[in-house]
Amino acid sequence: MSFRAIRVLQSVDCILAEDTRLTGILCRRYEIRTRRVSFNEHNSATKIPWICDQLKAGTHFALVSDAGCPGISDPGGPLINQVIAESLPMEVLPGPSSVITAIAGCGFSTNRFIFEGFLPRKGKERNAFLQALKTEERTCILFESPIRLNATLGDLARISDPDRRAVVARELTKIHESWHRGRLSELAHFFEHTPPRGEIVIILEGAVKRKPDLHSTAVEEQITASLHQGTGVKETARLIAAQTGLPANEIYRLALQLKQRP
Repeated sequence: MSFRAIRVLQSVDCILAEDTRLTGILCRRYEIRTRRVSFNEHNSATKIPWICDQLKAGTHFALVSDAGCPGISDPGGPLINQVIAESLPMEVLPGPSSVITAIAGCGFSTNRFIFEGFLPRKGKERNAFLQALKTEERTCILFESPIRLNATLGDLARISDPDRRAVVARELTKIHESWHRGRLSELAHFFEHTPPRGEIVIILEGAVKRKPDLHSTAVEEQITASLHQGTGVKETARLIAAQTGLPANEIYRLALQLKQRP
């Protein structure tokens, strides 16, 4: 909790809180007596127009979240979007973020990373999502609930790679923070016997980019298609080597063999 955040919460006219009781604990801790109003996923549709009208009338609001950062996988997102759409003034106060904490402490590459939020729960959408993660080369951050964690780890190990490194972090930025590191198969086994509690963040190491097998069907089909289009053997070898990272001389020899096939 920064000095600036305390000052703002003390000075605004109203605090918008997911759970006014939980926010009340924070307010009492820092002697903040500002009025609190419930704002969550169940009432946001009706509250957003009212909030925007109040902002236009000069009322100052502060939006807080029960956990994490307002607007990030949070009911505050639609409100922020509407405030921007209506060109109303807004400031962001940096604070605790499980996403940034997760990437900073995961031990994987942080040069390039993605945040995917919560996984789809079931069906084709979930399977397509997991298939995409299989080849994702950037470090990936996911949110998950404790009751679905083990199923998700099992699915990731099955579809992606059981030996892919990952971290399961719990209650980041809060009192009972914990980190568990290992292979996906190891983490799935651990949490099968140790049910977690609290807010969960999964960090997946980026997938290792593998060169295709020279004699795979996909490479042979690429070569054959190129030759059928009238591209010469040498140029075919150069183009496919650039696309796949395979040695051009080996592709050249294979292209000659394929060209001679009836």
